[in-house]
Amino acid sequence: MELELEGADLKAVLNRLRRAQGQISGVIRMIEEGRDCEDVVTQLAAASRALDRAGFAIIATGLQQCVTDMESGSKNGEDPVAMRARLEKLFLSLA
Repeated sequence: MELELEGADLKAVLNRLRRAQGQISGVIRMIEEGRDCEDVVTQLAAASRALDRAGFAIIATGLQQCVTDMESGSKNGEDPVAMRARLEKLFLSLA
């Protein structure tokens, strides 16, 4: 299954990933500066949520593409049961 993110979907995922990247850089700085543990954990939780949201957006797009592929007879001839198993595994990797 090849993921095809386009337009608004691509922009939203990239924005979330850039936000997470900035938050992770902030966490590193905070640790290097010896900042308060609660502040560091709060920032780390925000970065984790941003990564999760990006991952879920990617998976949602993949699910949508797979449903479309299944309805049209699948582009690459992959068995729908195998495709479902792979998507389930991807989804659970973020859970």
